[in-house]
Amino acid sequence: MGETVERHAFGAEVGRLLDLVVHALYSDREIFLRELVANAADAVDRRRFEALTQSIPAVPEGAAVRIIPDKAARTLTISDPGIGMTKAELAENLGTIARSGTRAFTQSLAEAKPSDRPSLIGQFGVGFYSAFMVADRVEVTSRCAGVEEAWTWASEGQGDYTLAGASRDDAGTDIVLHIKPDAEEFLEPIRLQTIIRKWADHITIPIAIVRDGKDEPANEGTALWRKPKSEVSEESYTEFYRHLGHVFDEPWATLHWRAEGALDFTALLFIPGMKPFQVVEGERESRVRLHVRRMFITDEAELLPAWLRFVQGVVDTEDLPLNVSREMLQSTPVLARIRRAVTGRVMSELKSRAKDAEDYAKFWENFGPILKEGVWEDAEHRKDLAALLRFRSSAVEGRTSLADYVSRMKEGQEAIYVLAGDRAEALANSPQLEGFRARGVEVLLLSDQIDAFWPERLDRFEEKPIRSITQGSVDLSKITTGDAALEDPADLSRLIPLLKDALKDEVSEVRATDRLVDSAVVLAAPEGGPDLHLQRLLQRAGRGFGGGMPVLEINPRHPLVRSLASRAEGAAGLEEAAGILLDLARVQDGDTPRDPVAFARRVAEAIASSMR
Repeated sequence: MGETVERHAFGAEVGRLLDLVVHALYSDREIFLRELVANAADAVDRRRFEALTQSIPAVPEGAAVRIIPDKAARTLTISDPGIGMTKAELAENLGTIARSGTRAFTQSLAEAKPSDRPSLIGQFGVGFYSAFMVADRVEVTSRCAGVEEAWTWASEGQGDYTLAGASRDDAGTDIVLHIKPDAEEFLEPIRLQTIIRKWADHITIPIAIVRDGKDEPANEGTALWRKPKSEVSEESYTEFYRHLGHVFDEPWATLHWRAEGALDFTALLFIPGMKPFQVVEGERESRVRLHVRRMFITDEAELLPAWLRFVQGVVDTEDLPLNVSREMLQSTPVLARIRRAVTGRVMSELKSRAKDAEDYAKFWENFGPILKEGVWEDAEHRKDLAALLRFRSSAVEGRTSLADYVSRMKEGQEAIYVLAGDRAEALANSPQLEGFRARGVEVLLLSDQIDAFWPERLDRFEEKPIRSITQGSVDLSKITTGDAALEDPADLSRLIPLLKDALKDEVSEVRATDRLVDSAVVLAAPEGGPDLHLQRLLQRAGRGFGGGMPVLEINPRHPLVRSLASRAEGAAGLEEAAGILLDLARVQDGDTPRDPVAFARRVAEAIASSMR
């Protein structure tokens, strides 16, 4: 248009800010494209809104944000058909950075951890200037909707900028980046595609990358979660779920709802139908994606607790600023309320689906161990989670709930009994169960690693204490046995002191027990200490447990114990017999003998002796 080029200074403080943006964020340079595309999408949304209420041209049919790499010219252009800017708005929005809190930004950027810095540019409204991380010159040509003239803002990021008249056929903005030699990767269409897929895949405005003169779609262009449920097919849900999690199964549950009122957000969440190929336990943070007005912000907002980390999906809110910082995510009450609401909704879904035992069993096989973590670490949800737990049992096929267990408790039974170990199959054959089976008392069999920990926190269910049958002495005398033909117990008054003396350095106590039927001995943990399974886990990890030595319980009705009791007048040979009893108890419990070689020799000698 021939107007004279106007040169304007940013000012000393702005020069410092540009230096910080360019150099402090160098390792995260790809975020420049997120910022510019977000700005472009907002400009289109604003034009659409303004066209409804004011006499400005509507957004053209099929309009898109276009990303145009030109390797020959070494330029990258981001072009949008949005609301555009006047000359005054260019100067105000791009030339007066100080209005966005330059001093506060520079201080926060200087103090922030490197991993936190990329999110700060959005919080302080200086995202546009991330363009200078990849460009040594930036030109912005813009025409405001409803206005004939266009203007070009240009700067090399060195403390000043220029404004000059320009021309543009329609309203909107073109941002031309003159790419630095070390940033030529951002002229590769594939690299640009990857960034768009990562940061803006579901912006509703189409984004196209120009390759060989043709516009190629770079995003889905439809925020599925923003559609009413009635307009979304199961096939669309499944396709989105597979794209989101890079999986091939179908979701076990799909949760899609809109919260309005005190909170304004939309959520589309999925509970997977199968375990991921990568073990979930390797990473404990929830990766549900946070969007603000359709724009992806982060998948590190921990929108769900760690014990629901298997849930995938998107939460999109209007109540946070675009590109909210990590510090704000940690402190804003808005996000805390969203977390509570989303967690509550997932819990309601699990409670509802748990009513179908067969269907819920599929979920439990995949994610039950993770859900148990919540019982250990989340006091707020512990009671509700307890109702969702399912267990193998010594008395019923399949899995059972705590509520069903309580409904089957025997008369005189005072506690919910559990037995923890490495494998449910081995636990089902454990001698620890003999006395319980003889009395028809059910025991829950716990074989996940977390099972060694959570019962301590839950402690009781429906006023019934939860007790490990290997922890302390278990009194079954109040529960009658159906077998009236049990032999009278042997007199162990002389045997027990001798066994105690022989094993004084290896057990804390030797006592008779009524919870054995077919086995001669069993181990128990001392009162107040961790149960045997937890002790073994701690020992494998090389950690002490401070629980003291185990207790050796002996069956006064077993032939071997009767024989030893009858010979207890003299202690000859009893020391070796005591050691064998202890090793037998260890083997039965899935442990190794104290001296495996010596134990094998004794067993071989015993077999040979019996065959003479």
